Amino acid sequence: MTARDDIDLTCNDFLGGRVRLWQPKAGYRAGVDPVLLAASVPASPGQSVLELGCGAGAAILCLSARVPGLQLTGVELQEEYAHLARRNAQENAVDLDVVQADLTAMPADLRQKQFDHVIANPPYYKPGAHSTARDTGRSIALGEQTPLALWLEVAAKRLAPKGFLSMIQKADRLPDMLVACTGHLGSVEVLPLAARVGRDAELVILRARKGGRAAFKLHPPVILHQGVRHERDGDSYAPELSAVLRNGASLAGFDP
Repeated sequence: MTARDDIDLTCNDFLGGRVRLWQPKAGYRAGVDPVLLAASVPASPGQSVLELGCGAGAAILCLSARVPGLQLTGVELQEEYAHLARRNAQENAVDLDVVQADLTAMPADLRQKQFDHVIANPPYYKPGAHSTARDTGRSIALGEQTPLALWLEVAAKRLAPKGFLSMIQKADRLPDMLVACTGHLGSVEVLPLAARVGRDAELVILRARKGGRAAFKLHPPVILHQGVRHERDGDSYAPELSAVLRNGASLAGFDP
């Protein structure tokens, strides 16, 4: 994508306008998931962060808005989205090194680096588990091509000792993530995300630590929406979620 393709893009506000993101009108478009992922990362200024599958940069740029002074690197398979991530970083005045590569075949210099944090929002669906999208970029973003276990294995290799992995994924993929952590990552914590009170969690955020030995911890669910949905009232977020989505606050109760 180049500047002449802007007719095929939209520029959307995240975190109440603190982050502005160019993304395709047709294709994979970032929603609240990468924002919630960014809000869950226990990063501190001066630390290094690698995002696997950074797309147009929503998660890592939202994290940068919340925690200044991070050293940021993103890996993205698709050339069009890597281009957008570079553009979005520049327009948001963020120093982000975007590497276009398959996460299983990253450049040698990147494979020599270790990071304080690795974050990821991998494709949610196993092959054949969802209808194929007409847009190739969206299909790749949503449909698993690289096994989820490999995402976790690569993340563990790129983490520095005591470094944190933060990953958002569908709740029914949690068993796969827990198995993949075995032998690679410890101190596993899981934060369920439920649409409303009384609903099953549809998403989870998993945090794990390289060399961690703490017992597994399951946190109380975060409820995304308040009250019962009525068509006339729309779909308002719970107050604590509004603070995350509009003001860039961290996810309360999920501290390291």
